[in-house]
Amino acid sequence: MKKIHLKAPKNWINDPNGFIYYKGKYHLFYQHFPYEPRWGTMHWAHAVSDDLASWEHEGIALFPSKLNDKNGCFSGSAVEHDGKMYIYYTGVRYLEPNPEDIHTCLDDKFVSAQMMITSEDGISFDNMNDKTTVIAPIEDKQIGCMTHTRDPKVWRGKDAWFMVLGSRTPQNDGKLLFYRSGDLKNWEFVNSVSKKGLGWMWECPDYFEVNGEKILVFSPMGISDNEYCNLSVCATVEFDEQTCTMNIPDKYQMLDYGLDLYAPQSTTDAEGRRVLVAWARMPEAVDGKWNGMFCIPRIAEVRNGHICFKPHPNIQRLFTKEISSVREADEAGYRISVDINDGERIDIGGYVISRRGAKIYADRSGVFRGHNEIETSFSTPEISGDIHLDIYVDKNLIETYINDGEYVISNVVYGTDSYLIAKTENSLKIYTIQ
Repeated sequence: MKKIHLKAPKNWINDPNGFIYYKGKYHLFYQHFPYEPRWGTMHWAHAVSDDLASWEHEGIALFPSKLNDKNGCFSGSAVEHDGKMYIYYTGVRYLEPNPEDIHTCLDDKFVSAQMMITSEDGISFDNMNDKTTVIAPIEDKQIGCMTHTRDPKVWRGKDAWFMVLGSRTPQNDGKLLFYRSGDLKNWEFVNSVSKKGLGWMWECPDYFEVNGEKILVFSPMGISDNEYCNLSVCATVEFDEQTCTMNIPDKYQMLDYGLDLYAPQSTTDAEGRRVLVAWARMPEAVDGKWNGMFCIPRIAEVRNGHICFKPHPNIQRLFTKEISSVREADEAGYRISVDINDGERIDIGGYVISRRGAKIYADRSGVFRGHNEIETSFSTPEISGDIHLDIYVDKNLIETYINDGEYVISNVVYGTDSYLIAKTENSLKIYTIQ
């Protein structure tokens, strides 16, 4: 069965980790608490796909087994070198565990180290004998924070390997740390960059190049006054490998204007395109059994200096069977394709998308009851010209792609009705998977 959206097999998942195309398959690891549908001691679980559309869960890949990761294997990334998969992640050790819940700590009293493990096939990992600490907890506060330094993203540069970590300054501003290595084992601190007014800690940084543009993606904590609204941003930047100097502009974009997607991570696909996934945060478990899913894999592009994210072609090709009613749709969901004019709206079982002037709005208040503390209304910036929507509908996640990814609004939903009410003058088409 085509799953399209990778969801928790049971219990809890969050950040995508170790996303890589390796030996002919896509590997996507993710943060996983295997005991309940809530956050706890982090493991890495694992899913594999041939096409980014149909996923098979492979079970747990990493679990706490060393002093430096005894309380969790936090987020990280994967690279391939000489046929071997190298995984880098943040190991966490609690200084003061919660005596009433050993899966949490008290008052942020923990330390973080950056660790490595390898695999010859991308499936088998020796958690007992193959883990190495490559960056010990940082004691120099002028470099980074011993507690809040995490989420290593590693990539191959022109002459060396590079790692970027999210961290914070002593003044509680977000910060990035850059390291360099010649052998993937020994890492040297090179430089850092910080910026005021953009949150107190930058989680899950990702750096890559597309269309000759250098792009930074990260998730700044505390960017909003709403404690439930941690979101992801992206920007074109300047980066010099020799000095690891990065210039981050004052202007940035939201990765997704639905504000639900967090901790995005990218890799290159089989065709060399930059593909990205992100975690869709869910405030409650579905049927009390599972909590957490990922958005459709998206291709990153830069058009006229603007970063765009469109559905991966493998997903687009699936949703081509036209149907007359959503009742004919496959369990994996359906796609609505429509041009929308000013004043028109589409009601998808209580989730309302509308156009007012040059902006697209989304309102999930009708399918998000009981969560008044979380935002329910969203909008894009102003859009020039005609507006076309491709809306991918899942029972618990609706993704609206505007003008082939110029902007995206993705929202977690609960309790949508199984029918579509469309209120547009233009024709509307519905497609499900072949």
